[in-house]
Amino acid sequence: MGIDFHNKDNQTTYTTRHADHSWMEIMKELVPIMNTFKAADIGCGGGIYAKALADMGVTSVIGVDFSQAMLVGAKENCKDYHHLTFKQGNALATGLDDDSFQLVLERALIHHIQDLKACFQEAFRILEDKGIYIIQDRTPEDCLLKGDNGHIRGYFFERFPKLKEKEIKRRHSSELVVETLKEIGFSEITEVKLLETRNVYEQKDQLLNDLRERTGRSILHELDDTELNDLLNYIDQAISTESSIVEKDRWTIWKAVK
Repeated sequence: MGIDFHNKDNQTTYTTRHADHSWMEIMKELVPIMNTFKAADIGCGGGIYAKALADMGVTSVIGVDFSQAMLVGAKENCKDYHHLTFKQGNALATGLDDDSFQLVLERALIHHIQDLKACFQEAFRILEDKGIYIIQDRTPEDCLLKGDNGHIRGYFFERFPKLKEKEIKRRHSSELVVETLKEIGFSEITEVKLLETRNVYEQKDQLLNDLRERTGRSILHELDDTELNDLLNYIDQAISTESSIVEKDRWTIWKAVK
């Protein structure tokens, strides 16, 4: 089934969160952000992380997404940020100028991309010399951590092994990412792990409602409504608390320099 990113009914599914401070802190460590920075957020979705870059001091950010519906949501989400702009394009053909950005961010993007080489070549093309490329995604190992009160995603795969198979197929190994970055010509490649807070729920029911709406969770679109209800019941029984749930996801971040 899968999520239809072009459906207007999904245009706000990636606008409802804020970038966690843990993400901002690790970005500050990896990228010497200055007021003169010009950044591109490729696969920007609802603009959450474009907005976060602006909050961190980047003075010019352009978000690129292949879905017009996503861009409608992003523009509304970022309407008070006048130095953010958005355009339609994709990771293999952004339509952006050569050698024109000091930072390119691709967060939660490459698991949608089969041709990593073409994706990385496009980032290389639009970066200035010494520009920084940040890729954030999950490796198979990141995804398949055991489910618990904090790592809700783990329950998806425990209850529905078919989701596990789907997840493994669409995730790239760190070895492949690093090898491909080197092949394109990137250097100074660094890999770090991040346990990023996704959301904080005051009550378990808030989490279950978020899951029911499949908010920002493309993998749940692989389930029909009956299966989703089954999963919600499973998670409801598995989680040992009714309140104060801090949901976290583990990510891998790769930094490379042109």
